[in-house]
Amino acid sequence: MILVWLIVILLGAGALAWLAGRFGAEWPRWISLVAAGFDLALVLDFWARHRAEVEIIPQGRWLAEFNRAWVPQYGIHFHLAMDGLSLLMVALTLFIGMMAVLCSWKEIQKGVGFYHFNLMWILAGILGVFLAVDLFLFYFAWELMLVPMYFLIAIWGHEHRVYAAIKFFIFTQLSGLLMLLAILGLYFVHHHATGVYTFEYSDLLGTPMSPRTAMLLMLGFFVAFAVKLPMFPFHPWLPDAHTEAPTAGSLILAALLLKTGAYGMIRFVVPLFPGAARAFAPIAMTLGVVGILYGAVLAYGQTDFKRMVAYTSVSHLGFVLLGIFAWNTLALQGAVVGMIAHALSTGALFMLVGQLYERTRTRDLNQLGGLWATAPVLSGVGMFFMLGSVGLPGLGDFVGEFLVLLGTYRAHVLLTALATVGVLASTFYGVQMVQRAFHGPNVHHWKIADLHGRELLIMGPMMILLLGLGLYPLPVLKTFSPAWKSLERSTRSVVSEARR
Repeated sequence: MILVWLIVILLGAGALAWLAGRFGAEWPRWISLVAAGFDLALVLDFWARHRAEVEIIPQGRWLAEFNRAWVPQYGIHFHLAMDGLSLLMVALTLFIGMMAVLCSWKEIQKGVGFYHFNLMWILAGILGVFLAVDLFLFYFAWELMLVPMYFLIAIWGHEHRVYAAIKFFIFTQLSGLLMLLAILGLYFVHHHATGVYTFEYSDLLGTPMSPRTAMLLMLGFFVAFAVKLPMFPFHPWLPDAHTEAPTAGSLILAALLLKTGAYGMIRFVVPLFPGAARAFAPIAMTLGVVGILYGAVLAYGQTDFKRMVAYTSVSHLGFVLLGIFAWNTLALQGAVVGMIAHALSTGALFMLVGQLYERTRTRDLNQLGGLWATAPVLSGVGMFFMLGSVGLPGLGDFVGEFLVLLGTYRAHVLLTALATVGVLASTFYGVQMVQRAFHGPNVHHWKIADLHGRELLIMGPMMILLLGLGLYPLPVLKTFSPAWKSLERSTRSVVSEARR
């Protein structure tokens, strides 16, 4: 029942926070913080107690599982399950959720109860995406996380928040409808082949179908996940959504919602359609490399601090896409490490932009400069996370990108070389950001407060985790290893059957 309780606690906390908002602004904040913290404690306790099972191939597929018939006449089950990959993503979600509540503590002053209701329900939807192994339930959770995010941007965002929220909703909703059509197509194709109606992930693996049908269905899933990733050319919603969202909205978008796209490709696209995914891999990897280079160039050209960080996500997630479709151990390990590292480094940079905006009321890099003299701790923290973002050895992003490049080299040398150019290009926008925001003369005579206790409480753990991931990524690799081997085994068996 732990998997159910993880979601129910967040849903209940969101409703309670909304009601408690009538009695004061502090109640919703504390309710949300305690709920996310309690969930995280449950997950870490589960991780500690099942460490031996996590780090070896378990007897069954899942470390934890909850399965009940929901609409049995249509083959729909309320089926949640967790393996090593899900465990990593769930722990990341709850940790980032706590950081989102803390970074909203002073920023959000109106509609505090409803704000935290939306925040908790977004997190519940994201947990559902990472845990659902019934495709109908997965789609339900996928849609659940979109509506609260729309409200978060549209109500508590900046000047052009309604435009950005509508653009976000249109892109994600239309791509989600494509995925729904693909899910229904797979559902009926499986029935035609076996006589059984089911949305169960394990049953749908290996569904016999023609290569053309497999390609069409795979593309339905792929586009939905590519929009969320975001992959070039499906990324235009991202800079606007990030720029206009409140700080916690940008944090959750970068650290969690983008990861649902990468998770979907790892969990569903390649295992369900291995032949089609293998045929499509050169195109997907090429688009990943284009995104790496395109995102780096556009990030370099931005003057809005928040928009610059948004474009770095297009570049970083290009490495994740590259690693997923290279589909070998090193590349996929790099993709997973890169997902976690990006959540920490880029999520922290969005929070840093929010902290700067609270102090200066501007995000224009041309209006900043010389902040190191007046806020050395804030500036040092900003430089730390930007160095992580550009792939400094010793920090998590370097490990992820290095493993992706090593794995991709085995699959495609030219694309690996071009992706390496993207790593070098990231250095230019990173150095430019640090120079323009923190160094140089204090032309505008800024005198701002340095980071205080609550902000250090947010940034400190994220710095420690990013450094730990860079120096000792083995626990993450061991946790993911059984899930990868299980996915690889199912993919190989399907491919071998197709060849026969």
